Amino acid sequence: MIHTNDNKIIKDLVDIDPINEERREKVKEAMLHAWDSYEKYAWGQDELQPQSKNGVNSFGGLGATLIDSLDTLYIMGLEDEFRRAREWVANSLDFNKDYEASVFETTIRVVGGLLSAYDLSGDEIFLEKAKDIADRLLPAWNTPSGIPYNRINLVHGNPHNPGWTGGNSILADSGTEQLEFIALSQRTGDPKYQQKVENVIIQLQKTFPSDGLLPIFINPHSGAASYSTITFGAMGDSFYEYLLKAWIQGNKTETVKHYRKMWETSMEGLLSLIRKTTPSSFTYICEKNGGSLSDKMDELACFVPGMLTLGSSGYGPEKAEKFLSLAKELSWTCYNFYQSTSTKLAGENYYFYVGEDMGIGTSWNILRPETIESLMYLWRFTGNKTYQDWGWDIFQAFEKNSRMDSGYVGLKDVNTGAKDNMMQSFFLAETLKYLYLLFSPPSFISFDEWVFNTEAHPLRIIPRSDKEEGLGADRKANARLVTRPFSRKHGRTGYS
Repeated sequence: MIHTNDNKIIKDLVDIDPINEERREKVKEAMLHAWDSYEKYAWGQDELQPQSKNGVNSFGGLGATLIDSLDTLYIMGLEDEFRRAREWVANSLDFNKDYEASVFETTIRVVGGLLSAYDLSGDEIFLEKAKDIADRLLPAWNTPSGIPYNRINLVHGNPHNPGWTGGNSILADSGTEQLEFIALSQRTGDPKYQQKVENVIIQLQKTFPSDGLLPIFINPHSGAASYSTITFGAMGDSFYEYLLKAWIQGNKTETVKHYRKMWETSMEGLLSLIRKTTPSSFTYICEKNGGSLSDKMDELACFVPGMLTLGSSGYGPEKAEKFLSLAKELSWTCYNFYQSTSTKLAGENYYFYVGEDMGIGTSWNILRPETIESLMYLWRFTGNKTYQDWGWDIFQAFEKNSRMDSGYVGLKDVNTGAKDNMMQSFFLAETLKYLYLLFSPPSFISFDEWVFNTEAHPLRIIPRSDKEEGLGADRKANARLVTRPFSRKHGRTGYS
């Protein structure tokens, strides 16, 4: 059961108004439909192709959707589904695959998903499997600078970067493993994971620019940034997110204050990228190439309002209000990415034109979660139910345009409504989980106790020790804190 305090449970039940209860149940039913479709047509494979009713191994055959879904199933109280998934992990999950894995994708989906399932259920099998896959990824950090290569063979090792980056490592791919690997060291007592990922930040700190904005390409040999785009969208985004969240994961202590300091520097840089449209004054985030700004924003960058909201509480009152206000403005823009199309689903990116506000660039929608994620943070911090209503609008658009008898699909074009043939694993990991939490009490998976990785996998915040011998104490602390497994009283609502 997720709560251990009976008074807290009673308070949560009081906090649930009938509208939220109804919406949450609809989201839970959507998760059940997505999961049942995966189980029927793609069990054990990475992702479901709903139109052709088959599975596809987009990530080397690691059961990505199944592992990505574990914590969502648990949080929603879908215990039978969770148990079947757990049995597959215990008996069928095999990482010994001759496959060139993305270190980033495998970390956020598989390591993160397994650690979250462990933190919620207390079942050791998830920790064992997380350690197995992390050990296979670890040689990627064996570079002259410690900045990791972004691809590695899960059997043979041989880490390298994809050819199209010119030998460079990608910023987001290299700076978005801190939460998972620090958590793994805390839970196993082995410092090697934490040391590898913390060294990345130490290296980047050496040449960190005064505006805190790093280009998307980093040289793994020198550790220096290569001339390339600066963006809060694809290939940049989650590096900035993890600077903030590593500080939160570390209990905001002196040991992790450099993460917060780097993040605050980057947020000052972010302000230099903010512009407004005409005539409607939508606030947006530019990309930067060299000295010039590009009036383009990815839907991926819609995680920023949530990040600013989460980080605002670490500022004094004046700055906190400034960044929270910016978060609210950006969330309105992101909501309008959805509202401005005929399907009410957002395109992949938008361009901004003088006198015309915004226009779609790439017109597909692949069931992304970032806007909903930010709405959930804003609702929790402000209590303003408008953010819940916006999230409900987006959910209804998914139901209308993306739902099929055999799962959920993205759209090839948000204006025509033409469907693609892929149910992305993050739809179950992130989109539906954030929607469920948007309609749940803030004390449920509380931000005081949990920090979400960039794939929406909640990791428990535990006391942090930086002495090697102290990591064992971290493990003992975590063992006392893990949520107990499903009990008979744990009903299918996640509350009863």
